[in-house]
Amino acid sequence: MTRRPSLAFLKTKALRTTSAALVSIGTVFAPSPDSHAASGKPVTSAHDFTFEMAFGDPLSMKEFAGKAVLVVNTATECGFSGQLSGLQELHERYEGQGLDVLGVPSNDFGGQEPRSDDEIAKLCKAEYGATFTMTAKTVVKGEHAHPFYRWAAQELGVTARPYWNFHKYLIDPNGQLIAWFATPTSPTSRKLISEIERVLPGAARG
Repeated sequence: MTRRPSLAFLKTKALRTTSAALVSIGTVFAPSPDSHAASGKPVTSAHDFTFEMAFGDPLSMKEFAGKAVLVVNTATECGFSGQLSGLQELHERYEGQGLDVLGVPSNDFGGQEPRSDDEIAKLCKAEYGATFTMTAKTVVKGEHAHPFYRWAAQELGVTARPYWNFHKYLIDPNGQLIAWFATPTSPTSRKLISEIERVLPGAARG
């Protein structure tokens, strides 16, 4: 009798395969912005972009002015979905110090986010306790990628594009792209936390 592999088994297998492919990708620090939005207007920072929330309301990145932001494309069926717990831990630990976590659900990689926006929000809350901000499901790769993601790729280079779920961009309080972190980088890793602490509002500058 042939048994159908469990979801946990499939997630673990996908995680191992993807980790091997991505482990060599690290952090890249951003040059000064010199790009244009889809409207043709010059982009001076991440604050020039707007995302859509689950129920259609706009979310202007200007709302995050003065705060550090970690932008992460998420997928609930991904082998890395356990990182949602780590993102919530960051949210709880640093929200009062000026960090916002922005989850961007996407079905771009492996079709691993098949749920509706409402279903995503409910599952993330129920299984991971997620209370950080999440957008509507968004395209993050290719020619139809959200303008923020196209801009980030222009600013940081082709290797900084998302190549899988849970790719991370760190933005400073002025809206400047500071660093990116590949999928396998845990939200609670020392590498990521040290960069977050470096750009928090009021952090001492060397």
